Amino acid sequence: MPIRAHTLEADFPEYSATIRQLRQEDLDFKIESDDYNKLDKEIRGLEERGITTDDNHFNELKIRRAHMKDQLYRRLRNGHG
Repeated sequence: MPIRAHTLEADFPEYSATIRQLRQEDLDFKIESDDYNKLDKEIRGLEERGITTDDNHFNELKIRRAHMKDQLYRRLRNGHG
């Protein structure tokens, strides 16, 4: 069974236009959202391949992703980077 992506667009479809706009107009937002998407892809890759990693490392990655998502969400809610 495929692992669901946690991209900003997938998790916040109501902000898809704002995400596109900020990615075009705000370099910091683009960089941060690219970093978030890379981390999400790394986590999904580990999950899909069943790569053994210690639980602490895996949990740290997930916690980092959650913090990044929270920061990006706050920026989306405000409608600006």
